[in-house]
Amino acid sequence: MHPIPFNKPFLTGNESIYINEVISSGRLSGNGKYTHLCQDFFCNTFGFKKCFLTTSCTDALEMAAILIDIKPGDEIILPSYTFVSSANAFILRGAKVVFADSNKLNPNIDTHQIESLITSKTKAIVVVHYAGIACDMELIMNIASAHNLYVIEDAAQAIDSYYIYADGSRKALGSFGHLATFSFHETKNISSGEGGMLVINEDSFIARAETVYEKGTNRAQFLRNEIDKYQWMDVGSSFMPAEIVAAFLWSQLQEIQQIHNHRLFLWNLYYSALENSSIQSDFNLPFIPQYAAHNAHIFYIVCSDLHQRIEISHRLKQSHINSCSHYQSLHNSPFFLAHHPKVSLPYTEKFTNCLLRLPLYHSLQASDIDIIADCIS
Repeated sequence: MHPIPFNKPFLTGNESIYINEVISSGRLSGNGKYTHLCQDFFCNTFGFKKCFLTTSCTDALEMAAILIDIKPGDEIILPSYTFVSSANAFILRGAKVVFADSNKLNPNIDTHQIESLITSKTKAIVVVHYAGIACDMELIMNIASAHNLYVIEDAAQAIDSYYIYADGSRKALGSFGHLATFSFHETKNISSGEGGMLVINEDSFIARAETVYEKGTNRAQFLRNEIDKYQWMDVGSSFMPAEIVAAFLWSQLQEIQQIHNHRLFLWNLYYSALENSSIQSDFNLPFIPQYAAHNAHIFYIVCSDLHQRIEISHRLKQSHINSCSHYQSLHNSPFFLAHHPKVSLPYTEKFTNCLLRLPLYHSLQASDIDIIADCIS
């Protein structure tokens, strides 16, 4: 049997064509033709107000923390079951992170716990759409509005995922929060190797974002011939990716619907292959709320306990199939515990111990999924 890796990056075949065009143009730095094509694509396709390509989702989160003017002592509510960047971006600016538990049925934030965590120091709620599956954004936005809080969507995994309203209409994830961030890391559905994007849905942030994006200068105005020199105007950093990165991303974006449809096909094959096994073997399949239309970013199972997860993972490894656990709870991390007392978040800890991700990538074959399902069963 051939080895089955956990992930294989998908290439459309046009990446090198666009990259070579950039090299031939002699304009290698960012904010050129392909940067604008990508940013316009996201605005036009998903209804985002303004987009800024960044070198990573981490950078986009750090830019968001600057834009909402985080200061020492401010509090940020976010899930513990997430990547460290979701917290670090705000810690770097002096904020205190307040962790919420996951909900019982999937790793997303327990929406009903948020209000109890709000204090006079709370500045923002950061929500993470795990595996491209929507959080309850209607409820979250209502809570934020009632308490005058910012909402930042960490949509790193959620490109081309949607929230479904009761009337059947839908809205793209990343278009709800005042700000949102995406990742184009090698492991994501749409990739540029490394890369990310900040989405701005609140008009009041746009002008300052342009300055922060340009290392705190008004260089963008200078390039538009609106001023005769540019100066240091604000804090900022080097968030802009090279044009080669944008060219790679543009190739991927042109195939986004085909990529989405094929991943969803593979995801559904997994679900069908494991549905009966999960009933018999006491592990759970992903729970998709009625309000979520996901992008098949991750297929995972939730084992009954840590022992079962290790046992299944070992069985897969013996068959040359690579599987992975995922986030280690941030509230149990050495860094957090060095500065805060221990807290109990039982559902977060359940997903840390029991969630197992299975191989899912564009060239995965239906026969591979059958092999994986048989091995698990």
